[in-house]
Amino acid sequence: MCLARDLIGICDMRRIIARGQDGNVRHLAFRVMRAMVLEAPRTPLRAAELPDPTPGSGELLVRVDACGVCRTDLHIVDGELDRPKLPLVPGHQVVGRVIQRGEGATRHAVGDRVGIPWLGWTDGTCRYCRTGRENLCESARFTGYDIDGGYAELTVADERFVFAIPEDYPDLQAAPLLCAGLIGFRALRLAGDGERVGLYGFGAAAHIICQVALHQGRRVFAFVREGDEEARQFALELGAEWAGDSLAPAPEELDCALIFAPVGELVPAALRATARGGIVVCAGIHMSDIPSFPYEILWEERVLRSVANLTRADGEEFMALAPRVPVRAQVEPHPLDDANEALGRLRDGRIRGSAVLIPPGRTPVPDQEAA
Repeated sequence: MCLARDLIGICDMRRIIARGQDGNVRHLAFRVMRAMVLEAPRTPLRAAELPDPTPGSGELLVRVDACGVCRTDLHIVDGELDRPKLPLVPGHQVVGRVIQRGEGATRHAVGDRVGIPWLGWTDGTCRYCRTGRENLCESARFTGYDIDGGYAELTVADERFVFAIPEDYPDLQAAPLLCAGLIGFRALRLAGDGERVGLYGFGAAAHIICQVALHQGRRVFAFVREGDEEARQFALELGAEWAGDSLAPAPEELDCALIFAPVGELVPAALRATARGGIVVCAGIHMSDIPSFPYEILWEERVLRSVANLTRADGEEFMALAPRVPVRAQVEPHPLDDANEALGRLRDGRIRGSAVLIPPGRTPVPDQEAA
């Protein structure tokens, strides 16, 4: 029962909302929050009510308004990334509002809309951090892996690794930018400036980076699973000039190829499709084993490389670029409690674009739906 006269709103031991002396309504605290929790690999997430997280020094408490569902989340749940903090609240494409600042946090004000990405903390002192390669930090900690993430009503983040969200983007549109967009953008940069770009696996990242590549004046060729007519049509709708079977020959030589699908056999296929001096970038955090292949398809100065994580500079550059393209993500919203269903649809290849989780009480406006 809610006894205090000045308390209004929901009094079910979950939220406390108060009216101040000036008559304005203020959020005071969450006694407990709703979250989806991974307790062991290869088991469904469990709906739970957890104590409020508390921001420490230099941290922000963020009310989650949307959280994208990433293939990395699926790799964690399925046990393919095998060292997560357990129990764990997954999720690292978080969009929300700052509702409290920890001691010394000054970069973002209460009420600011922010995004929380995969890279959650670095030591700043190792040889990688000192040379502008913080994405390779030996002590890095990651949101939704080492740090509880955004499959919840509230989360805490180090303010140094939080991005301002462009006002052009409603919450659902912004969430996929924070990993699918950022990792895709880093992969595209590392692929060089070639005109003919191959995208292997046309999901969350590829459908965003297709738009960026076209904005840069490049030609896009999309490679999808054999028989996946929906993905093929999706790529063509977004401006790819050709879309076809991932393991079939390309219609012409590629200058570079980005592999987003976690399928090792795509590596030799992409090398065969790439011209002399071309670059093949493996853009996922996990991939099945790469089969052996003849040296001749790597020869002639082809390059095979991977992308690991992101830097804050990547995030700032991409967040400035996205509105100029403009990038429009196609999204499939799901209630937070349906996280297992969203992960299952991603596992089965049944999501067109990106899935985004919406916590209880958040109602996205219509223009946050698929663009």
